[in-house]
Amino acid sequence: MGKTAASIDEYLDGVNPDFRAELARIRTLVTQLVPGVEEVVSYRMPTLKYKGRALVYFTASKKHMSFYPSSWAIEEFRDRLTSYRTTEHSIQFTLENPLPGDLIEDLVRYHAHQIDIDRK
Repeated sequence: MGKTAASIDEYLDGVNPDFRAELARIRTLVTQLVPGVEEVVSYRMPTLKYKGRALVYFTASKKHMSFYPSSWAIEEFRDRLTSYRTTEHSIQFTLENPLPGDLIEDLVRYHAHQIDIDRK
């Protein structure tokens, strides 16, 4: 993407169509799990905000996609992330090794709970 997208739809329009479908799946799942999330682009990434705080970010790169559920969620579910490359804040995945829906749900619910209890 050359220019910064102004919306998640605009961001998704600019990524590989195969990746687009996978990122759209994640977007739909998170918005169903946490009704009322705010959709924004933050740090040039699609971002779903909950109670004014970033709940998740998700992005597409040339060869993989990344999901950013929070360092707390990654640490909490580290044992279920062994087949993915992780950093302190992100989980990298591919079309050949996507993130399962139940794992996304657990990561999102955990982070939403941390926001609910005002963890900083």
